Amino acid sequence: MAEKKRILTGDRTTGKLHLGHYVGSLQNRVRLQDDYETFILMADIQALTTHFENPSLINGSIYDVAIDNLSVGLDPNKVTFVQQSQIKAIAELTVFYSMLISVNTLRHNPTIKTEAANYGYNDMTYGFLGYPVSQAADITFCNAELVPVGEDQLPHIEVARKLVRRMNDLYGTNLLEPKAMLSSCTRLMGLDGNSKMGKSLGNAIYLSDSAESVNEKVRLAVTDASRIRAKDPGHPDICTVSKYHKVFNEEEYEDICERCKAGQVGCVACKRRLAEKLNGLLDPFRERRAYYEAHMNEVKEIVNSGSDRANAIGNENVDKIKAAMSLKI
Repeated sequence: MAEKKRILTGDRTTGKLHLGHYVGSLQNRVRLQDDYETFILMADIQALTTHFENPSLINGSIYDVAIDNLSVGLDPNKVTFVQQSQIKAIAELTVFYSMLISVNTLRHNPTIKTEAANYGYNDMTYGFLGYPVSQAADITFCNAELVPVGEDQLPHIEVARKLVRRMNDLYGTNLLEPKAMLSSCTRLMGLDGNSKMGKSLGNAIYLSDSAESVNEKVRLAVTDASRIRAKDPGHPDICTVSKYHKVFNEEEYEDICERCKAGQVGCVACKRRLAEKLNGLLDPFRERRAYYEAHMNEVKEIVNSGSDRANAIGNENVDKIKAAMSLKI
């Protein structure tokens, strides 16, 4: 039987994960876990690039992110959970790769430029600017072949590929050149109609939200502002709630849109049905979450044992790289 290809994916530990993360990556991880050897990175070092002044948030978020991943159905017996800061090989590879890339290349990375603008950074830290270098180390410490990403992350993957080729050409290392596994999932907009659902924007439904919280958030979601009465013809193409129905209630979506346009269903009833569908999705997540929140030592062991396995793989790979670079005596 052929060995499974190895995937590296993960999340920055800057808070709990929301439905945008679920449709963008988590549900795909669950689908892939039986067919690929999957490493889930708790990216606490990369969280420091934007939250270095709030280490307590990052520490608590390691547990939050791990439990969010476990709650949606990722099996710790099938995937390896890894705390980024505990992997020596990632730190060492970051240093090696930093010698092979210019500052100008990093400054012109479109994803870095966009993120810097989003955070209002006029003067970037070395760590923020070097995010793609750190990401290349994340991917290659375990020789991951595939990296599930959205289109905005493709420039980072290209940096990793170039660094791998440079290492192999210069030193004769045998690093695998990673490939992007482009996500086909829809980007979920915020409940306020903002084009992005975000932790810092206050427009998200979290995987950890209670049924009551989901009901209230959906009740306040932005709809068609031109629709005053329930019998007024609606415009589902501009309605945030309609877009959520398309993602989470596909079987009823067309019917809801037609009834909305005909003034046969009001926004209150439409929101109530959406909340029912979302809570139906989240209920099994809540059940798993309750188990892990009652067994936090088990969560810690899942992350620690996964990190131990990752360290063994990474140390072996780095030893070979150091030998190829003539750094071992």
